[in-house]
Amino acid sequence: MKAPDFSLPDQNNKIHNLKDYLGKWIVLYFYPKDDTPGCIKEACGFRDATADFMKNGIVVLGISKDSVSSHKKFADKYKLNFPLLSDESKEVTKSYGAWGEKKFMGRVYQGTKRNTYLINPKGEIKKEYLNVNPIFHSTQILKDIEELI
Repeated sequence: MKAPDFSLPDQNNKIHNLKDYLGKWIVLYFYPKDDTPGCIKEACGFRDATADFMKNGIVVLGISKDSVSSHKKFADKYKLNFPLLSDESKEVTKSYGAWGEKKFMGRVYQGTKRNTYLINPKGEIKKEYLNVNPIFHSTQILKDIEELI
């Protein structure tokens, strides 16, 4: 399945397009909110595994509906070493199926699902990870990548 294209600013206001990454593997992960417990664990897991991803030629990109300035604070606070893309309109999040009904403490609401998409160098989604565990997620992807590459 072809990955939906996007054009979004990162925490430094640099625009990233999917087509800019053709020829590379991409880990595109969607997360609910900057600087919240699960999102901190997930982002720091990717940060700590960056050398392993880079060694395999893999780019990590995070996406949430938070603003560029919120991403900047989050990235600086936790020394995140990969782009966090701002999708305030939620268009990209919806196009990947990462927006929808969620439940928390008996409450039902619409929000960003903690989904990740592994995109191959041709721009095709090779694997989907739905409602992931933020603690072990980066390790899980690295294991899967060894089998795919």
